[in-house]
Amino acid sequence: MEKIKSFQINHLLLNPGIYVSRKDKAGDAVFTTFDIRMTKPNFEPVMNTAEIHTIEHLAATYLRNHEDYKDKVIYFGPMGCRTGFYLILAGDYKSEDIVDLMISMFEFIRHYHDPIPGANPRECGNYQDMNLNMANYLAEKFLKEVLYNIGEDRLNYPEG
Repeated sequence: MEKIKSFQINHLLLNPGIYVSRKDKAGDAVFTTFDIRMTKPNFEPVMNTAEIHTIEHLAATYLRNHEDYKDKVIYFGPMGCRTGFYLILAGDYKSEDIVDLMISMFEFIRHYHDPIPGANPRECGNYQDMNLNMANYLAEKFLKEVLYNIGEDRLNYPEG
C-alpha cells in the first residue's frame, strides 16, 4: 500500500504552524485539509484529551458561526497523535489564506470563560472530559509563539 501524504512529512523537522496537508476533489469541488499543528511532534508533550476536547468544541462552534467561513467548514477535529487539529474547508486554499481566521479563532478560545458549548450529557458523549483553563492557556501559547509572527517556515511543510 502507498504511504499516505501525512506519513511522508518528516515529523522530526515539523514545527507548530498551519500547513496544507492535502487537497481533494469531489467532482468540480476542491476541499483543502489544513494541519493546525500546535505542538512540536516527538519533542513537546502532547496535549491531554480534556483540553483537546475543549478546543474542539470551542473551535467548531466558532468556525460554524463565522460569517465568512460557516458555509465552507466541512470538519474540525483533533489529530490522533494529540499534537494538533485538522480543519477541512470547501475551496482551494493556501496556508496563508487562513492565518487571520486562526488568529481570531484562537483569540476567541483564549478569552472564552462561559459554559462550553455542547458540554452536557445530552449533547456530548464524554462531556466531563473538558479543561477550559488549559484550552485558554494553549490558545494563548499558540498565538504568541506561532500565529502572531508566523513566517513561511510555519506555513509550508519542511523538506526532508
